Amino acid sequence: MPLIAQRAAQRQRITLRGAVQGVGFRPFVYRLATEMALTGWVLNSSAGLVVEVEGSAEQLANFERRLELERPKASVVTVHESTRITPENSTHFEILASDNDAGKSVNVLPDLATCEDCREELFDPANRRFEYPFTNCTNCGPRYTIVVDIPYDRPNITMREFVLCAACREKYENPRDRRFHAQPDACPVCGPKLDGAIEDAAEALRQGEIVVLKGIGGFQLLVDARNAAAVARLRQRKHREEKPFALMMPSLETAHEYCEISPAEVQLLESQAAPIVLLRPKLATDIAWNVAHCSPYLGVMLPYSPLHHLSVAEDLLINFEHLLLLCIFRC
Repeated sequence: MPLIAQRAAQRQRITLRGAVQGVGFRPFVYRLATEMALTGWVLNSSAGLVVEVEGSAEQLANFERRLELERPKASVVTVHESTRITPENSTHFEILASDNDAGKSVNVLPDLATCEDCREELFDPANRRFEYPFTNCTNCGPRYTIVVDIPYDRPNITMREFVLCAACREKYENPRDRRFHAQPDACPVCGPKLDGAIEDAAEALRQGEIVVLKGIGGFQLLVDARNAAAVARLRQRKHREEKPFALMMPSLETAHEYCEISPAEVQLLESQAAPIVLLRPKLATDIAWNVAHCSPYLGVMLPYSPLHHLSVAEDLLINFEHLLLLCIFRC
């Protein structure tokens, strides 16, 4: 329920530009303002994030300080504009519909690796999103890949054709839920589906075949990185004679078995960006020689989407725990 506050002494208009949409900024602002008994509103605009807030001068100063210190970690603020405006004697704080009138200058975040909360749901048989390959929340999932226009709202992404079911809608509209305005949100009831594709892909990889995966960020071509013949076939078909391929390893523990990894490299591998990290390989492993060809490094990444996590899950794929997926990115 909206929080009723006393008449505000002053009103502040704050505009944040940068990568401030698709990161849970609006629910964060809502929770912060209501916690501090401030009134006003927050909205997305095509130029960034706009906040108007009322309270005492001391409250407003504290609000701006906490706005900077506690903002969502995935956000990037490049411009912070703040202006004192005429109080409106507002009585509660709310999230308004997006404003499309401003010039389009907001940045859209790149796709974010699956967060720990979503990974737990993915493998929890009691959860309604159990083994659902398209699960996400405001802390993770596709962003840039699915955006059609800005501001970053459901009508402006490719998921707009999928109408949220009642259970998803309830979370989408709850400012205190981590799926509040999670624009790509979906579940097995209302979202896209895969039927048996993961098991079929796993069997094809075991047989040395090439698998095409349409994932977050584009297409990937996959083969078992321990199968030199499969790697050679992929090189031949893609006319990629020497350039190293990237490896997806099921877990950090598996990566440690095959590579020397420093603490800084661990931090990179486990970051939300989920980058390919160049690592020194250990000697005498079963990785095919032609994966890296003449390079002294292996380009390694960890699973970063629900589909990847399901593809390497031991309970789904027999003897698949140490399967290394070789990836080429093609949009």
